[in-house]
Amino acid sequence: MSDLYDSITVTGNVATEPEFKRTQNGLGITSFRVASGQRRFDRQTERWIDAGTNWYTVSVFRGLADHAFASLHKGDRVILTGRLRQREWDNGEKRGTSLDIEADALGHDLLWGTTTFVKDDRRHSADPIPPDAWRAPDATRAWAAPGVEAEPAADAVEPMALEPTGGELVGAGAGASDAPF
Repeated sequence: MSDLYDSITVTGNVATEPEFKRTQNGLGITSFRVASGQRRFDRQTERWIDAGTNWYTVSVFRGLADHAFASLHKGDRVILTGRLRQREWDNGEKRGTSLDIEADALGHDLLWGTTTFVKDDRRHSADPIPPDAWRAPDATRAWAAPGVEAEPAADAVEPMALEPTGGELVGAGAGASDAPF
C-alpha cells in the first residue's frame, strides 16, 4: 500500500477508450486517460465557474486491469484512488511533465448514474480471464459470461426515474413510492 504522501483520490471522466495489454509473463495492464475538471464558487457572481482541468494517465494491473477494461468506456464518470507519479518526457520536439496514477481501486462515480456489480468467481483462478470475454458491446452495455452473447436479463428491473415534485419521490418501475423522503 502506498504511503500518505503519494496517495491520491480523483473523480473525473474517462477521456480515452481503455486499452488492454498482457505482458509475456501474463500480467494484465489496462490504461486510459482521465480528465478531472475543477470548479469553484465565485462569491461575486454567485455562480459556479470552471477553474481548469487536470489530466491523468491511469494504469491498473492484474485482475483490476481485466475488470476495468470490461467495465469502463470513454465518457464514464469514475472515482479512483492510487499512487501519483510525476513523469518528465521528451519526444525530441517537445518536453513536458505528465501525471500518472497507478490505481489501487476504481469504479463508477454513483453520483452521476447507476451501475450493476457482477462478482467474478474466477478471481482466484490460475487462468486469467480474457478481458474481451467480459466486455459487452457498447450498444447494450450488458454483462455476459465468456462465450455467451450479451442480452438483458428477463427479470431486469427498470431503473427509477426521479423527478423533483415538492419533496416527493416520483418513480417509474419497481420500487417506486409516492411517500415523501
